[in-house]
Amino acid sequence: MEILGVGSRVKHPAYGDGVIIRLHQAAYDVTFTLYGIKTVGKDYDKWEVVEAIAAESDVTFTEAEKSLLRILKMYNAVGETVPLGDKWIGGKLIFQPEDPDMKAKEMDIDTFFHKVVMVRDRLRVMEQRVNSSQLSDEEKVNLQQYITRIYGSLTSFNILFKYKDDHFKGTKS
Repeated sequence: MEILGVGSRVKHPAYGDGVIIRLHQAAYDVTFTLYGIKTVGKDYDKWEVVEAIAAESDVTFTEAEKSLLRILKMYNAVGETVPLGDKWIGGKLIFQPEDPDMKAKEMDIDTFFHKVVMVRDRLRVMEQRVNSSQLSDEEKVNLQQYITRIYGSLTSFNILFKYKDDHFKGTKS
């Protein structure tokens, strides 16, 4: 079994075209055009290797690979995995009404966090569509200001994110 290196191109029967972006002891991290980053075992043999690149002994991201991932994320071609802060994993969110006759509602924090991340991702797509639209510059600026305010309204959820780079950012006052 040939070990593929970072940059190897593959075609997965379910996920389609992908590029290996990281090697682990027993698996690859592969970024797929439509499905984002998935982990696939090194012993997986159902995909077609489109272009094999030899694995280096000490594999790291090169600046070019990091740039490529930034570009793919910018155009929403890569759905990134955003980790929940460690202290929240396995936790519950409890909605307790003031009325004692009403029952509380519980939700896994992981489920709630996933919904918050989906809102953030959809805002990013909206932002990209506004910027690439045929609207006038003034209309784009106005819509961009609304989007920035929405991000600002969502900053309360930043406590859920593991990494500060994933935080919502509004306007600086």
